[in-house]
Order: sequence, then structure tokens, then C-alpha cells
Amino acid sequence: MSIHVDGCSLIFVYGSLKRGFALHRFLSQQQFVATASTQPRYRLFDCGAYPAMVKVAVGGNSVKGEVFLVDQECLLKLDEVEGVAEGLYIRDSVDLCAPHDTSRTIAWFFLPSTSGLTDCGSEWPIAERTV
Repeated sequence: MSIHVDGCSLIFVYGSLKRGFALHRFLSQQQFVATASTQPRYRLFDCGAYPAMVKVAVGGNSVKGEVFLVDQECLLKLDEVEGVAEGLYIRDSVDLCAPHDTSRTIAWFFLPSTSGLTDCGSEWPIAERTV
């Protein structure tokens, strides 16, 4: 699957920007493409109101999320929302599983230490576990 529209980018969101979550309003005028999962090269941590995804060399998970096609104005706004200028996140390419692995897709990766944060496994928020 290859989606390309001049001036637009494919993004992968895995937390508070997903449909039904607090920051989705920033994507409300953009095009939802599909649900998707990453290759198992990432870890997802719980920061409370939002998650933190990081790249790992070993021991990664396949993170579940959503793909959107966004315009340049939205992309720049999302950089603000994600705190790119403050060094909280960096925007970079993400490796998705088929059928979304043929198009360049970007995501935001957490830059501070994840030490002490709870591992989410493959999806945020962590599903409540019943005993």
C-alpha cells in the first residue's frame, strides 16, 4: 500500500493522539488511514497522561497504533504538541508491519530516560488486568 499526496506525510500515532483520546483533536481534520502495528523494534512506556515510545536494539515489541495522512501545517503543529523544540520527543521514521511497510511513515520518539516508567507492552493505555 503506498499513499502519497503532495505536501502530506504518513504518521503513526500510538497514544493520546489516537481516536478517542485527549489530543486527537489535533488530527480531527486529517485523514485516518488504518490501524497498524510496528515491527518489534520498539518499547512503549507509560508516562501517565501519555506514552513514550523508544527504539531498541533488542527486546522490542510490536506497538499498536493508527496511521494518518497529515498536511504540513498539521505536522508542524504536532511537533509543538509533542514538545520537539523542548527535547521531549523527536520525529523520525518508524518501521510498520505489512501492509503498511511499503510507505515511509513517521512517529515521535521519546528522548528522556525511561528508567522507572512502567512498560506498556504493545499498547497504551495499559489494559486493566483482572485477577
